[in-house]
Amino acid sequence: MPGETTYTILIVEDDATIARLLQENLARWGFDARCVEDFSDVLGAFEAARPHLTLLDISLPYYNGYYWCDRIRRVSSAPILFLSSRSDNMDVVMAVNMGGDDYVAKPFSMEVLIAKINALLRRAYRYAGPARTLSVGGATLNLDDGSLSVGAARVELTRNESRILFALLEKKNTVVSREEIMRRLWDDDSFVDDNTLTVNINRLRKKLDSAGLSSLIETKRGEGYIVHD
Repeated sequence: MPGETTYTILIVEDDATIARLLQENLARWGFDARCVEDFSDVLGAFEAARPHLTLLDISLPYYNGYYWCDRIRRVSSAPILFLSSRSDNMDVVMAVNMGGDDYVAKPFSMEVLIAKINALLRRAYRYAGPARTLSVGGATLNLDDGSLSVGAARVELTRNESRILFALLEKKNTVVSREEIMRRLWDDDSFVDDNTLTVNINRLRKKLDSAGLSSLIETKRGEGYIVHD
């Protein structure tokens, strides 16, 4: 991030599991992510946090997200990104008309959400965004060009290989199921079945082997795959 600025994001999401996952993932990208606890006073939480951007669900206790968007817009022009399982065209139109800047439907890809957050921050604050890289064991995955750097060596990855490795690095030390990885690839509108995933993982492993990272991806039989620090 440019200078010493840490960008604050307020998460207005009443599903505690989703709110926690959002907070953890945003923190990995260098954001100061804060969750609203009292849904009867979202505006109070907003004024206390003074966030650079707000993630706002529509279906909330007490008052819905449209109500709070209107209240926030009376005191701030900071970007508001609606995040909701309600994805009808009318919901999107309503969100924009009430002052929302963008809309993401659940279930969503964290990679897509981060990209949208970065885009809104760039437009609002001349924000450059954090370096789009993830590292483990001396290897660095560049999320912008899909390449993998191991020391001075550069390993070119296909889009699917890059997305598979991203899914594993994003959740280091946690088993990622084959189903979750396939969902990540489906987000890119490319159909990937179980056999295709196996082929992609085998090709990725061969490239990692050639770069001296033969044990980077560990198979957990019946569970999925894991990358350790």
